[in-house]
Amino acid sequence: MELPVKAPASGGQKTTYTIETKKLSYKLCSKFDEFNWICCGETPRGVPKLILRDVSCAARPGEITAIAGPSGAGKTTLLEILAGKISSCKVSGQVLVNSQPMKEKHFRRISGYVTQDDSLFPSLTVKETLLYSALLRLPGGKKEAANRVRRLLKELGLEHIADSRIGEGSNWGISGGERRRVSIGVDLVHDPAVVFIDEPTSGLDSASALHVSTLLKSMVVNQGKTIVLTIHQPGFRILELFDRLVLLSNGYVVHDGSLHSLEERLKFSGHRIPLHVNVLEFSIDAIESLEMQNSVFITNECSHETRNEGGHTMRTPNFNNHQEKPLCYPNSILGEVLILGQRFSSNIFRTKQLFATRVVQALVAGLILGTIYLNVGKKTGQVAMQTRIGFFAFSLTFLLSSTTEGLPIFLQERRILTRETSRGAYRVSSYVLSNTLIFLPFLLMVALLYSTPVYWLVGLRGAIDGFLYFSLVVWMVILMSNSFVACFSALVPNFIMGTSVISGLMGSFFLFSGYFISKNKIPSYWIFMHYLSLFKYPFECFLINEYGGEQGNMRCLEYDKGECKLYGSEFLRQRGLKDSRKWSNLAVMLGFIIGYRVLCFVILWFRCSRRR
Repeated sequence: MELPVKAPASGGQKTTYTIETKKLSYKLCSKFDEFNWICCGETPRGVPKLILRDVSCAARPGEITAIAGPSGAGKTTLLEILAGKISSCKVSGQVLVNSQPMKEKHFRRISGYVTQDDSLFPSLTVKETLLYSALLRLPGGKKEAANRVRRLLKELGLEHIADSRIGEGSNWGISGGERRRVSIGVDLVHDPAVVFIDEPTSGLDSASALHVSTLLKSMVVNQGKTIVLTIHQPGFRILELFDRLVLLSNGYVVHDGSLHSLEERLKFSGHRIPLHVNVLEFSIDAIESLEMQNSVFITNECSHETRNEGGHTMRTPNFNNHQEKPLCYPNSILGEVLILGQRFSSNIFRTKQLFATRVVQALVAGLILGTIYLNVGKKTGQVAMQTRIGFFAFSLTFLLSSTTEGLPIFLQERRILTRETSRGAYRVSSYVLSNTLIFLPFLLMVALLYSTPVYWLVGLRGAIDGFLYFSLVVWMVILMSNSFVACFSALVPNFIMGTSVISGLMGSFFLFSGYFISKNKIPSYWIFMHYLSLFKYPFECFLINEYGGEQGNMRCLEYDKGECKLYGSEFLRQRGLKDSRKWSNLAVMLGFIIGYRVLCFVILWFRCSRRR
């Protein structure tokens, strides 16, 4: 089950990494205190909670180092610090890589970090998931990525489910153990020398957990990788696969060494391990006595074993020399956009609630609205005119509010985006650009499916240029709404908050659009909302398209005793509208689309840069 290794150019040897911590401590401050300290320079009011206290340990190549301890001991925090996910400026003490201070940005690119929750696209197959990851992480092109994925599928034991979709929840998909191996494979495509895994056996049955652990053991034996993982309560067979155990309690290192030395310590302190209980499980129960013994009896094999690495056949280069090289992305911006666009297209067309439902919704809504307002555009009189205006207002309400179903998709992508960009897979700008480009043709199709039946059934201005302009406005409205949702999906923490914020803002935009309250009656301190309203500009475009131009001077909207009382052009003047706004309003709508996308990029870039 040996994984392929791309040997370095010098001497065919593998590059290995030893990670050490010396007197490491980490305090957790509240978000409010952190904000005050960053923005105002104020000293935190609350007492910060110490998560780690004077932690000294090491993880060496060719070994599995397991971080264990009771809940709340600081296992995941220590793993994140070792992986460079928590900046060294936020901790006291030292984090060393090959005896040199860690530079997190570089180290994250040469290592792999597998989170406890499997953040995968449920609509992609196992092979596609690994292939897209390889295309984004490897510079050799599609052929090299395909070869790497083919070998990785074999070595992870995933060949038989290569064409199966990942799935989610109770839906069709692969098993929990297979999902875990796919998650590990995603961070192994670039063949990292160091792998960090948070709870690799969490939620798995004993057979799947052993399979995953055996896979990890084969990596350190065959390739000399440095593997660090957190574990809660492993079984006997899994525990025997670990080379080194770091046992934490209340942020302190209670034991750092082999499993055998932990057993000797327990015996030395007068404990007798029952036959049906493994050493780690018993040591967690007896952790208080180990803490008391720690001040007298310390078995820290870390420094001793590091000094005796002379017989190791692998080279350990100066880490700082590697860090001085400029960090480059594996692909160009255009290449990243193409790869991400292909992946995003697969997700859209396979997500029924986003693709099929949206297409059917647009077509059905167009037909229903068309039959409700059947031929109202050809009628005259005050009632008919108000009905047409009501139709325009309801159409905008439907179009702007029907794009919120994309919110969960955006939120799901955001988690994966944060993880991938923190590893240097691609740029945030490439993600935003590909997302925008992929939605253009899809939303154009939705706009045409809605506009075609509703325009002719309602009986609006019977000219092809009028229909094309109406369809263009509908397309711009949907794009504007999609950009708005994308922007706030980058900002809000979860789906509930997102729907609340988006619905509230959409309601405010409708209120200040000029349909309920005319512009001259809006209080001066609220007039800015009128110009920020997403309803105002397309609503005016619909009115100008229907009643403006040369036809507006001849189209009579109201008759009184056989004489025309109100022409279309006069109606527009009453509402303060000019024909020139027909195109200037489209430019404003385009500005909203670009503005919300740029704001989305800024928010995502800020989120991702905090994790770099």
